[in-house]
Amino acid sequence: MAKKKQLIIPVFIPYGGCPHKCVFCNQRDITGQSDMPTVQEVSGKVTEYLSSWKGTGRREVAFYGGSFTGLPVDIQEEYLAVAKAFVDDGRIDALRISTRPDYIGVEVIRRLLRFRVETVELGVQSLDDEVLKLSGRGHDRSAVELAAGLIKEAGIALGIQLMPGLPGDSAERFMQTIHSTVALAPDFVRIYPTLVIKDTELAVLHVAGRYKAWELPVMVELLKKAVAVLDNAGIKIIRMGLHGSEELRYSLIDGPYHPDLRGLICEG
Repeated sequence: MAKKKQLIIPVFIPYGGCPHKCVFCNQRDITGQSDMPTVQEVSGKVTEYLSSWKGTGRREVAFYGGSFTGLPVDIQEEYLAVAKAFVDDGRIDALRISTRPDYIGVEVIRRLLRFRVETVELGVQSLDDEVLKLSGRGHDRSAVELAAGLIKEAGIALGIQLMPGLPGDSAERFMQTIHSTVALAPDFVRIYPTLVIKDTELAVLHVAGRYKAWELPVMVELLKKAVAVLDNAGIKIIRMGLHGSEELRYSLIDGPYHPDLRGLICEG
């Protein structure tokens, strides 16, 4: 029997809740959006997506592009309330958010459960403390481990986003991150190879010769090894590489980008 197609309605909150910009980040050019949406815009977007959806699979509203739980609590609750209304009337099955590991705590988890959030994606990027420090993440590995434990203990599905090729990273360090990720037992993983995007600190380091982007063939070979480890552990990889867009093509300076990265990795 064919698997029913899932509907994920993305609501982007670029930089929302972020305490600072990490060296690699330019949400405006990645998402094509620069402003925080109003609650009316969130409601309108969900309604629009649902009006054209012909499938019968699971339907979710997903808050992406920032650190959702870093927003002021009243703003979080406004967004969650407007989305939860669709859950309450049966048109949406659940909500999901993405956030930073250091913005997860007991009270945060209670709030997410109250508003029917069933999936949390953590922007982990790396589990190597030096890589995290050089990338301006503002937290260490222990914050990831604590957040992942709280999420799983609450029965919330855990997603982990990784970025091989950050400053200070190496093939060996990234594979250690992969093995450490397996130990956290997430429900799924996204992998976004590090790209040099305009108007980022990484672009400044690149121009100054202080950061060199990884070559595509090198990244592909490394990801083949990472995929084998994750597959063996039964961990789904739901995304490999950034989605191609006009904004990305305009903003990309260097790095291992390919429109079908998963296809390259699965060859042979």
